[in-house]
This record gives sequence, structure tokens and C-alpha cells, in this order.
Amino acid sequence: MVVKIPAGIITRIVSELLPWIAFNVFVLVLIVLDLFVFQRKAHAVSVREAALMSAMWIGVALAFNGFVYLWHGRTAAFEFLTGYLLEKSLSVDNLFVFLVVFSFFQVDVRYQRRVLQWGILGALVMRGVFIAVGTTVLSLFHPIIYVFGAFLLYTGVKLARGSDDEAGDLHSNPAIRLIRKFLPVTDGYRGEKFFVIEAGRRMATPLLLVLAVIETTDLLFAVDSIPAVIGVTRDPFIVYSSNVMAILGLRALYFLLAGVMDRFHYLRHALAVILVFVGAKMLTEDWLLEGMLHIHKEQLVMATLVLIVASLAAGIIASLARPVQSKE
Repeated sequence: MVVKIPAGIITRIVSELLPWIAFNVFVLVLIVLDLFVFQRKAHAVSVREAALMSAMWIGVALAFNGFVYLWHGRTAAFEFLTGYLLEKSLSVDNLFVFLVVFSFFQVDVRYQRRVLQWGILGALVMRGVFIAVGTTVLSLFHPIIYVFGAFLLYTGVKLARGSDDEAGDLHSNPAIRLIRKFLPVTDGYRGEKFFVIEAGRRMATPLLLVLAVIETTDLLFAVDSIPAVIGVTRDPFIVYSSNVMAILGLRALYFLLAGVMDRFHYLRHALAVILVFVGAKMLTEDWLLEGMLHIHKEQLVMATLVLIVASLAAGIIASLARPVQSKE
């Protein structure tokens, strides 16, 4: 017995899958170009190179935002831009931890690029899984949005209080313990290699341990950032694409800000304000959109976008106006 699927259903499936397929092919092409054309050799990334690469990634994201506008309209374009800027902002806190990790393990600046390359590839996979799970659970059980909102409020308050031990005890990282359990580790770095064969044995290098810490750190940050972007839009494609576009430029942003991140000490407070606002928005959004106020969805997205920009600007200006006093 042959089951005939109506043409309308096939057309609908294709129309829903096509943007996902096209976007992921586009991202794959960008990654291949970045890995095998732009960044083939290990080298110390200069500020000028990092600035040019950051500008390129931002330009690609804005161009894609224009496509979202033409394809899905103004509200979707605002949602993408807000989600992209939100993820980009939260990634700054990620970069602080990356700096701590590289410093702790004394990774040569020439090899940091390779760790971040593979770290970002792993982050893309993890974010995709997190977004799929988060949006699916939300579509099946809407009240989970209040759990996400409360979690972001808690995270924002915790971030505002600050912590000097963000990276934790790096040597006790579970990923490091797992690698050491199954693989011997060389006593020093072997260039930019993660694995080597010495004395007839396959061995990991300390660079693999650094990558493991970077990946587990990003996993923890994803727990914060994915609910935050879901707080901006429920559209899985917008959540996913805005996250991916922000992550693709993360490595260039790291090398651009690595030397000056310690100067922007008030950025943490700005990020805390953003997380608290998005958390409060998630807790009250049903009432704001459908309750007595009847605020239009686009207005709420615009308010979020304005608050993100204003908070970041305030954090940067305050940091420059009141620099950290060096300890003699």
C-alpha cells in the first residue's frame, strides 16, 4: 500500500526547512573560509587584524539582518538585531573568562586562535541543541517561561555582585579529569597540536585541556544566554541565527578586546541590568501584551533593544570615566 502525501504538506515542509538548510550551508561556507583561507597559519593576531575581522563579521550579521527584514518583516528584523546584540553583549563576560583560562594555562598567543576556532565550532553545536530543547519545551509548556525569567533575574543579581573566581578551580574541571583518566598528557605544549604520538603512545597536549575548559565554560554561559534570547523572541530560527551570528565573530572580538577588557570593569554591571530587565520582561510579558496595557510586541522588542544599547554605553562610559586604580 502506497501512502500518498498531499502536495500542500510537502510544500509546507519544504518551505519551513529551506531557511534552516540555506542558513546552515551559508554558515558552513563562512566557517570553511575562516579556517582554511583567512586563518591558515598559527600567528599572533594583531589589533588591526582583529578589528578588520570583527568589522567583517558584524557586516555579515547586519547583511543577514537585512535578509530577515525582506523575508519576514520589520518585527522579525528587530528581534534578530536585538537577539544578536544581546548575545554579543553577554559574550563579553565569556571573553573575560577566556582571558583568565589562557593566562592560567600560559597559552602562547599564537595558539589561542586555534583553541578559539575549535571552541567556537563546539559552541555552535551546543547552542543548536540548547535552542532546540528550549524552544520545544516552551512550545509544549508555556509556563516554563516564568522559570527562565526567574533564572535570569537570579543570574543578573549574581553577576552584579561580582566574583573574582569566575573560572573556578581549573585543574579540577570535570572535562580535564576525564581527559587525564583516559589519555596521558604531555609535559608541555607541542605547538598548536591537540594530540601527538610520542614513544609509540597517543598523547594529549595541554592545549586539549585548555580547549576542554573553554568548551565547558561556554556550556555554562549558554545556560544564561539562550533563555535571554528566548526572552526576546519565540521564533526558533531567529533565536538560532542571532546566536550563531554572534558566536561566529567571538574569536575576532576576543583578540580585539583582550588587551583592554580589564579597563571596562563596569560592563559587568551593564550586563547584570540587561539580564534583570530581560528576566522581568519574561515574567510580565503575557500581561504586557495581552493584559490591560496591550503593548505591541514590536514596541517591547524596541524597548529591549534601546535598553541593551543604553546599558552598554553607560557601562563603557562609566569605566572610562572612573578607571580602576592600579595597586602599587
